[in-house]
Amino acid sequence: MVAKPRWIIHVDLDAFFASVEELLHPKLKGKPIIVGGDPKGRGVVASASYAARAYGVHSAMPMAQALRLCPEAVVISPHHEEYARRSQAVMGILREITPQVEQISIDEAFLDVTGCERLWGPVRQMGEMIQRRIFEEQGLPSSLGIATSKLVAKIACAEGKPRGLVFVPAGEEQAFLAPLPIEKLWGVGKVLGAKLRARGVRTIGDLATWELEQLVQEFGEVGRMLYLGARGIDKSPVRSSRERRSISQEATFAHDTADRELVRRMMLQMSEELAARLRKRHLVAQTVRIKLRYPDFSTMTRQVTLSQPTDQAMVIYEYAWELLHQYWPPGRRLRLIGVGLSGLFEGGYQLGLFDHQDQRWIRLSQALDEIRQRFGRRAITRASLLERKKRSGSLKR
Repeated sequence: MVAKPRWIIHVDLDAFFASVEELLHPKLKGKPIIVGGDPKGRGVVASASYAARAYGVHSAMPMAQALRLCPEAVVISPHHEEYARRSQAVMGILREITPQVEQISIDEAFLDVTGCERLWGPVRQMGEMIQRRIFEEQGLPSSLGIATSKLVAKIACAEGKPRGLVFVPAGEEQAFLAPLPIEKLWGVGKVLGAKLRARGVRTIGDLATWELEQLVQEFGEVGRMLYLGARGIDKSPVRSSRERRSISQEATFAHDTADRELVRRMMLQMSEELAARLRKRHLVAQTVRIKLRYPDFSTMTRQVTLSQPTDQAMVIYEYAWELLHQYWPPGRRLRLIGVGLSGLFEGGYQLGLFDHQDQRWIRLSQALDEIRQRFGRRAITRASLLERKKRSGSLKR
């Protein structure tokens, strides 16, 4: 008896932030919209409408460069609360189809709909229903990829953008991938792509002609990933979770800086704000991560796993600062810093597991949260953060 195929749907909201802004400002519909930081500072593009993308604008591009490419663009500061609300609504729609939903970002998710045909009909019809509901109920355009694996479903989704639905039948994965540029394959970035092209591998189909032994000999364990990927083989499961797997904050400096005191204070402030967000959601974090971006736009991330999950700002800060101390060479200038938390758990922890001093800090944090909730986020702050306002090296969020 032949086993029935697994069916995975990848859903991606098209130009999500820009699409939400069109809903908030209907007169802007169809115009080039750029959502991001202050164009007079050193902000970057968070999202661009397809009208702006036609000029070459894309996310993570410096705002100044984006405006040179598209001077008539309408620049809008992000409305994160509205984006979060819309995202939650869309994820709610997806979870009505199946509980097996893996949200991988604010605007993307995988669904494992294997066996759901009895409820919703054929899988392609299911995808059309999802796309229609997202648009009718939230006014948001989306693209979908449907395949037997996460890898192929995601690539199919990208190929159909915007507003597309690409269905790859079982058994046709390799044929679908074959004509696509090698860089479309997961894990193939600029460096690996250049190495492959230097060996005559320009498409995923070219890669599929290589034997496993050849690839492993040439690229080590990455070669095994390339061999499977070129054939559309990906058995990774959809991991359902109702909580975001990570939260983060980052900031771009108005001027590249090597001022460790300025960076320290900014990192402390980020740790405070992230800790407050954890406590508001009754979450604790197991992993602390830092992100460093240099003036040449090269970016490095490093992380550490904690022995005890936390929602305390000073714990987050101390681990983040230690990572920074290890990996930021003295004198090297920074363009951007970020602090992130992952390994999030619901329900917090038992106070009795901590010593008396730790319990005092935890209770103090809870009291500060109540003050800020009543009187505003800036009602109370650390004295060490007040000096930041007097310094010339300000930051652009």
